[in-house]
Amino acid sequence: MTVAPLQIELVRGLHNVRKSHRGCVLTVGKFDGVHLGHQALLKQTREAADAHGLPATVFSFDPSPQEFFSPDKPVVRISTFRDKLIALQRYGVDCVLMSSFDQAMADTSREDFVEKILVEKLGIKVIVVGDDLRFGHNREGDINYLLARSQELGYTVTNVDTVEANGIRCSSSAVRAALSQCNFPLAEQMLGRPYAVTGRIRKGLQLGRTMNMPTANISVQKPLAIPLGVYAVLARCAGASWQGVASLGVRPTLGLTQRLLETHLFDADMDLYGKLLEVEFRHHLRPEEKFESIDTLQVQMHKDAAEARRLLNS
Repeated sequence: MTVAPLQIELVRGLHNVRKSHRGCVLTVGKFDGVHLGHQALLKQTREAADAHGLPATVFSFDPSPQEFFSPDKPVVRISTFRDKLIALQRYGVDCVLMSSFDQAMADTSREDFVEKILVEKLGIKVIVVGDDLRFGHNREGDINYLLARSQELGYTVTNVDTVEANGIRCSSSAVRAALSQCNFPLAEQMLGRPYAVTGRIRKGLQLGRTMNMPTANISVQKPLAIPLGVYAVLARCAGASWQGVASLGVRPTLGLTQRLLETHLFDADMDLYGKLLEVEFRHHLRPEEKFESIDTLQVQMHKDAAEARRLLNS
């Protein structure tokens, strides 16, 4: 799948909402992974937006409520922030309002959330939600509350049913569980597309070049649902595609701690620095390891590359 340039409008924080953002068809959620359940919400949002001649807007939170209430418990993510925006754009969203979840938001009553944020600030005409939506102080707001206030406040509510894939309810937690086990076929069924990570290629230590295995490196800021380790991958960049082997990790053999996705592209001969690379995960080869020496690491890297080629061509 080609990586399209990001044209979606991103509004960071309610304080940056302008008059031009009022009047929209809205859906609310974290949208981690933008799986088939999310896509059903976005489809209804896009259709209602077209019917009313209004923008399709997503209201989301970063950090999420879970990260706010449990700061010491890291939340693994299906998608990087960039990948979330790419997917939201792909499925028809015009604008993303990304608000931080802080104490003020946690204290906001369901009444104020609907009246002051959704109606006064955003001017919603339609809100598209699933049955599991909760909002407001102590999660007291739900679809029933939205319905109860809709006629009075002049908006309509569209409810979207749960989506299943082969009998499994499509949810971010279910996708995370599949990815944690490196079950990429199951994750793909719930996502409706192969699992991939996209990022801009940056210069690394260039150690791979000395081993005849140069890598295209992507910084991964926050923990992903897949375990640290080595993978057989497909990759796309600048209109070209390759098979490859990728390492997601902190490079313990080198004594480093920054999380990085390093991808060796088979038979690639291009200068890709600064370009967007999409890495699609196909097979898990092994967990990340700390080796006794660089020479031992080099031997293993070439074994990993050979195994990745075998799996991808089988």
